[in-house]
Amino acid sequence: MSAYTFGAALEHTSSKITSPPAIKQKNTSAPPSAIELQEYFNSVQSQHSGYADGITPAGPQTPGWTGSQTPKTPNELEISRPPSPEQATEVVPSFGFPNKNRWRVLAVCVVYLANGLSDAAAGALIPFMETHYDIGYAIVSLIFITNAIGFIAAAFFTDLALEKLGRAKACMLSEALLVAGYAIIACTPPFAVVVAAFLLLGLGVALNLALNNVFLANLANPTVILGAAHGSYGLGGVIGPIMATVLVSRGILWSRFYLITLGLHAICFFTTGWTFWNYESEPTSLKTGNLIPRRAGETQPTKLQMMKRALNSRVTVFAALFIFAYQGSEVSTSGWVISFLIEARGGDPAKVGYVTAGFWGGITLGRFVLSHLGPRIGEKRFVYILTVLAIAFQLLVWLIPNIIGEAVAVSLLGLLLGPVYSCALTIFTRLMGRDVQMMALSFVSSAGSSGGAIAPFLTGLLAQQVGTFVLHPICIGLFVIMVACWYGLPNVVKKSE
Repeated sequence: MSAYTFGAALEHTSSKITSPPAIKQKNTSAPPSAIELQEYFNSVQSQHSGYADGITPAGPQTPGWTGSQTPKTPNELEISRPPSPEQATEVVPSFGFPNKNRWRVLAVCVVYLANGLSDAAAGALIPFMETHYDIGYAIVSLIFITNAIGFIAAAFFTDLALEKLGRAKACMLSEALLVAGYAIIACTPPFAVVVAAFLLLGLGVALNLALNNVFLANLANPTVILGAAHGSYGLGGVIGPIMATVLVSRGILWSRFYLITLGLHAICFFTTGWTFWNYESEPTSLKTGNLIPRRAGETQPTKLQMMKRALNSRVTVFAALFIFAYQGSEVSTSGWVISFLIEARGGDPAKVGYVTAGFWGGITLGRFVLSHLGPRIGEKRFVYILTVLAIAFQLLVWLIPNIIGEAVAVSLLGLLLGPVYSCALTIFTRLMGRDVQMMALSFVSSAGSSGGAIAPFLTGLLAQQVGTFVLHPICIGLFVIMVACWYGLPNVVKKSE
């Protein structure tokens, strides 16, 4: 082979270096197109799957810009798998989210205002009911008993009403029961019919309390929101005795007072229905239990099983006893302190009726102002402090031989009792399983109303025999029960992120 041929074999020609293609300028003024997004998605999927773009073990992918692709690889299957309840990010509702919650909280506050208006006025109206029907302490106390029976009965069908009717219609049902009860009382029927009407009032109030307490307790920052809502109840408690005392002191029949509460609950019938309409369709409504994780093959528990689980819970039992004692002391003080001042201190019925307004004024101020201290101090420690101080001020109400001094002590007693309810509900909700919250809190509410009936009824029976001073040792005993039950509750364990 010649040298020329050999050199030609070694000779090579370098290819001409061309300029790189122009870089596509990023358009910052417009969002990426669907095609660009699909290209990016395909590139990410190919990185996860470990195969070349558009190639899978089954062959080339069918091109397509839209629609879902069937996952083929283990990684793709893992990526495409929907999140389990444990992995799902929980959407926590708040006062401002969704926006309609603002109106819902406001509607609940009006409902509680009307509840407080009625409950607190009873203490100022009892002396006039006794005069009108010519009955004594023991007989007039029957209104507390039937009211409690209504609360207890409501505990067994509140959850069923929520499931069958939905939250909006269940709230409207509670308001309809209250409107019917107040309409009966306003007509001044025989006392036996009045007693029966208080059964309807117990049913209605128990239903709206259970529904609304669960809703409020599951919002962000529940202690403050519950404090505001139950502060509205206290505000009604301030206004109720004043309005009732003014009406009866001007010669207006005592039963006409209930026309006011009838009108308020008629308004609440429409406001609660509107604000909670389609509530179940919102993502935040899942907070109440739809994200409860269940094992594969596990069936949904029946209502009877959930009720047994709720009632067998140590938290439910101690919570029920605590609220029983709390509402027993609250309603006993509100209902009988005026009779105590009339009998033991010689007070004028037309004037001492305002003492109850001072008691509820203290409760209102405590719920609006002191409730903010609960999360800072710790709800559990805060309730201990408040209850011990309440015992001290109950003793002052008993021992100070002066109406003005006792009126001040009663107001301060209300101030201390005010934040207890909202702090307690916050702790109870944290300790209860979400799937039994409605059932458990309905039972707790019914127990509270039972305390609000049995304690005043017992006070009335003993007052007829030995005097109205028995109010104070009964309330002190109830405060001691509160401390014991609070101690028996387990500690709240904060969830780790």
